[in-house]
Amino acid sequence: MTAETLVPEHSLLPLSQALLLPRIAIESTMPVIDGGEFAVKAVVGQQVNVTSKVFADGHDKLAVLVRWRPLGQEHWHSVVMNDVGNNGWEGAFTVTTQGPHEFCIEAWIDTFASFCYELRKKHEAGVPVSLELQEGRSLVLQAAERSDNELRDRLMLLHHELSGLLETEQVAQFLHEDSAHLMTQADHRAYLSISTVYPIDVERERAQFASWYELFPRSITDDPARHGTFNDVHSRLSMIHDMGFDVLYFPPIHPIGRSHRKGKNNSLNAGPDDPGSPYAIGSEEGGHEAIHPQLGSREDFRRLVKAAADHGLEIALDFAIQCSQDHPWLKQHPGWFNWRPDGTIKYAENPPKKYQDIVNVDFYAADAIPGLWTELRDVVLGWVEEGVKTFRVDNPHTKPLPFWQWLISDVRSKYPEVIFLAEAFTTPAMMARLGKVGYSQSYTYFTWRNTKAELSEYFTQLNQSPWRECYRPNFFVNTPDINPGFLHESGRAGFLIRAALATMGSGLWGMYSGFELCESAPVPGKEEYLDSEKYEIRPRDFTAPGNIIAEIAQLNRIRRQNPALQTHLGLKLYNAWNDNILYFGKRSEDGSNFVLVAVNLDPHNAQEAHFELPLWEMGLPDDAQTQGEDLMNGHRWTWYGKTQFTRLEPQMPFGIWRITAS
Repeated sequence: MTAETLVPEHSLLPLSQALLLPRIAIESTMPVIDGGEFAVKAVVGQQVNVTSKVFADGHDKLAVLVRWRPLGQEHWHSVVMNDVGNNGWEGAFTVTTQGPHEFCIEAWIDTFASFCYELRKKHEAGVPVSLELQEGRSLVLQAAERSDNELRDRLMLLHHELSGLLETEQVAQFLHEDSAHLMTQADHRAYLSISTVYPIDVERERAQFASWYELFPRSITDDPARHGTFNDVHSRLSMIHDMGFDVLYFPPIHPIGRSHRKGKNNSLNAGPDDPGSPYAIGSEEGGHEAIHPQLGSREDFRRLVKAAADHGLEIALDFAIQCSQDHPWLKQHPGWFNWRPDGTIKYAENPPKKYQDIVNVDFYAADAIPGLWTELRDVVLGWVEEGVKTFRVDNPHTKPLPFWQWLISDVRSKYPEVIFLAEAFTTPAMMARLGKVGYSQSYTYFTWRNTKAELSEYFTQLNQSPWRECYRPNFFVNTPDINPGFLHESGRAGFLIRAALATMGSGLWGMYSGFELCESAPVPGKEEYLDSEKYEIRPRDFTAPGNIIAEIAQLNRIRRQNPALQTHLGLKLYNAWNDNILYFGKRSEDGSNFVLVAVNLDPHNAQEAHFELPLWEMGLPDDAQTQGEDLMNGHRWTWYGKTQFTRLEPQMPFGIWRITAS
C-alpha cells in the first residue's frame, strides 16, 4: 500500500491553493440560521447584535467591521466591532427599512494599531524605541503616498511634525487618537478577509408586536336565526379597539359548500338552516376569491376594512388551502385533486376524525404545476389588493415547504408589509422550518404549558438559538379548535392567569372571542368547545357579569407603554421560592424600561413567596433601594434590598411591576 492511498483525497491541499486561503479566521458568526441558508428575522427599527470569533496567527492587532445593506443596494453601511476578549468580537447596527437585507464581517491586520501596541509596551517598559519611531514615520509616509487630496496633505503634515519632535513627544503623537483616525482612513487593510454574506428579513413592527382578536362575523347578531354580516361587525370595532387589540382576525369568509355539510357539534347530518363550517370553502357562488353572500358584498368588506383602520385595527384573513366538494375548482381543474379508483374524491381525514365536507389539493399532481401554485398566490395577492396585509394560514405544515418559500417570497417582493401567521401545532423541527422559509410568526406549544417547570423551559427555549433567530411565537390563549384543559375548571382566575402569561411572555398574543367572557364549556373529555361556533351561529352578550374585559384592556395598555414587553426576546427567569409562582422579567435594550412579572399558576388558592429583585442587572448592591410600581393599579412604593415577599390571590393572580433605581 502506497503512502498516497493512506491520505484521503480531500486532505490534499496544493501550495497554490493554500496561499489563497485567508490568513484571518472568521467563525461562529451570529445571528445566522443554518449557515446563512435562511434569513434571520428582524423588524424595522430593531438593533441587530452581531457576534463573531475573529483571529489570526501572531499578536498583530485586528480591525473588524460589520457591514450591512438592503439587498440590491450598492452602498454598504459599516460599524466597528469591539474586541471582547478570547477572540470574541461584537457590534450592532439598526435596520430602518422593510425588506431583505444582508450583512457580512470584514477583518484585516491593522498595521498601525499593531505598531502602536508594541510602541506603548516598549516605551512603558523603558526599552529604547528609536528604531520603532523610525518605522512609525515610515508607516505614516507610506499611508500618505497611497492617499489623495486632503487626507494626503494631513498625513504629510503629520509626518513632518513627527520628524521634528523629541522621542517622548513622538510617542505621544503616535498614540494620540487623531493619528489613529488619520491612519485608519488610509489603511491598506493587510490580509483583508470577508465572511460569508448572511441574509436578514426585515419586517414591519407588527410582525413582532401585536394583539390579535378573533371573531366569526356571522355571529355578530342578536338572533341565532339571523346570519351576522360585515356591517354588523362595525358595532364591535370600538370595544375591540378599547380592549387594546390591533389585529382583527376572521376565519374564512368565503362561500360554504353544501355537500356533506356539518351540523351542530360536528354532526354529519346538517339541518336546512345550519350554516356549515367556514373551512369547507367553495360553492356555486365562488371559491377562495369570493365572499359568502350572507356576509355581504365586496363593497361591504371594503368599508369594514376602512372602518377597522379608523379604529386602529388591521383585518387579518384566514388562508385555508382546502375545498368543499362544491368548490368550482373541482370542475374547472379536476387534475388538482386526488380521486379514488371508484371515481369518488378523496376527502380529508385525521383518523379517527373524518372531514367529509373538505377535500385537499395535490400540490405535485401533474396538472397542478404551475397552475395551482400560481392560482393560490393570486388569491393572496387579490386580498392584499383589497387592503388585507395579514394572513393566518391554516395547517401550513401539511403543505409543501417549497411552496411556502416561493409564495411568501413572491408576495413580499411586491408587498413587503404582508405578514403570515402559521397555525402549525406540529413537531418542533417543522415549526422552526416554517419560520425559516418566511412565516412571520407562529402558533405555539404555549397553549399546553401550564406548570412552572413547563413554562420556564419553554420561555427559555424561545430565547435561545436557533429559535430566537427564526421563530416569533404568537401566544394564542384559545382558538375555535382548542378549548385548553386548564380553563375547563379554573374559573375566572384561570383566564386571568393565561392572559397575563400570554401578554407578558410574548410581543405577540391572541384570543378567540368568548375568552373575555371566560367561556369554557367543553365537549366531555376533550379540549374542544361544546356547541362549537365552527358549526353554528353563536350570539354573545359581551357585557355579561364576570367578564375580564377591563383586565385585558389594562394588560394591552401595559404592553404598549413598556417597550421591554414588545417582544418575546430578553425574557429572564428569576428566583421565587414557590413552585406555583412563575417569576420573570424583561428589560429594554437600553436598560431604561425594566418590568417584573409574578404569576400565581394555581387558580384555586392564594400563593406566596419570597423572591429576588435582579439588582445585579441594574449594577446595584444587594442592599440598594429601588422604586416599584404596580402597573395594574398604579400603586407605588420603595423596595429595600434584594429579597422581597409577595402574596397572589385568585382574584388577582399576578403582579406586574416596573422597577427603577432610586
